[in-house]
Amino acid sequence: MFSDSHLWLTTLVVTVTILLWASARLPEFITALLFFAAAMLLHIAPAASVFGGFASSAFWLVLSGFILGVAIRKVGLADRLAHLLAPVLSGSWPRMVAGVIIISYLLAFVMPSNMGRIALLMPIVGALAQRAGIKEGSRGWIGLALAVGFGTFQLSASILPANVPNLVLTGAAETAYHLHPGYMPWLFLQAPVVGLLKGVVLTLAICWLFPARPDAVARGAALPSLSREEWRLLILLLLTLLLWMTDSQHGISPAWIGLCAACFCLLPCVGFVSSDAFATGVNFRTCLYVAAILGVTAVVVDSGLGKMIAEGLLRITPLDPATPFTNFISLSAITTALNFVVTANGVPAMFTPMAQSFATASGFPVASVVMLQVLAYATPLLPYQASPIVLAMGLGRVPAREGMKLCLLVALVSVLLLLPLYYGWFLLLGWL
Repeated sequence: MFSDSHLWLTTLVVTVTILLWASARLPEFITALLFFAAAMLLHIAPAASVFGGFASSAFWLVLSGFILGVAIRKVGLADRLAHLLAPVLSGSWPRMVAGVIIISYLLAFVMPSNMGRIALLMPIVGALAQRAGIKEGSRGWIGLALAVGFGTFQLSASILPANVPNLVLTGAAETAYHLHPGYMPWLFLQAPVVGLLKGVVLTLAICWLFPARPDAVARGAALPSLSREEWRLLILLLLTLLLWMTDSQHGISPAWIGLCAACFCLLPCVGFVSSDAFATGVNFRTCLYVAAILGVTAVVVDSGLGKMIAEGLLRITPLDPATPFTNFISLSAITTALNFVVTANGVPAMFTPMAQSFATASGFPVASVVMLQVLAYATPLLPYQASPIVLAMGLGRVPAREGMKLCLLVALVSVLLLLPLYYGWFLLLGWL
């Protein structure tokens, strides 16, 4: 099947990298460095592809997120917001987990960047956990950190502009088929299962895997007025949020807006983060990890390996117009398989251009084939497949094994319960 030795080498490097990430046999940043070294020594791709992750907006959003998170904690804004939320959410563990997931989802309606939302939420949720007696590194702490990461990435797939894979999908659909998914049709089709029901599944899964007993927090005395530092940071965050929300109007990427805000936080005299706080608060391990994930995706796409895998999957996938439910499951399985090699951001770029072939073989409308991939790419089997989840785990210092457990449990429930409901919703709305 692989006649080209160059393609063999690419396959070997990519496979070993993914297996090491999946098995957590080595720390994720060491695997990232090994990928960079192997890719360059074996010349499997140009340096621009291998190290392309460092030029990606996702990488700079991750780095900016760490810096903004340090600033929010340092000036006391995180504790202030936690003081307001703790009495409402600390009544029970399910209420606290559900509250964090709901806040993550609602914020997606006004803030387009997954990375930016995680950067804002993680220090607040960390302070909330501490106020409720949940110690850092405990099962409860891990559960809340994962609630931010999973709630932010997975549920936001139901909101058109709130998720990078969604934007890749719409761009590819417009280019290939002149399809223009609208905000409300997208929300109406995706929100019931990908948003609301997935939120319920996440809440139950986290409560089961990471049980905790938060201390009930009574509403305390009023906090003192905002300090001068808090006011300055709050104004900076509101300005950053406003620019993030209006990126479609001014055309500036959320990554560069976040980077400018992070640079201001680091400036001597006027900033909020000292050199020492930067060195200890920024998790460069996670930054390297994210850059390597994006590099693997670029190598797979540029080498032609991804296209070859997609075409191979099409040849072996049972598609027959007489079996629509089997077709639906099979196409979702193809999306899941692609998620292993090109991660969530790359899946719609590989899947969407082939949607016409899938539609012809299955008898589905091409628009339906394009849209049904959302649940699958929003349900990663392993954390590395979604860089926002990786960022949340890095900020919360969550072990890879714990993130993997939640990924697999949510994926299993999604296949057994949500996928049939997703199919039924498509049928009810006349998409199939």
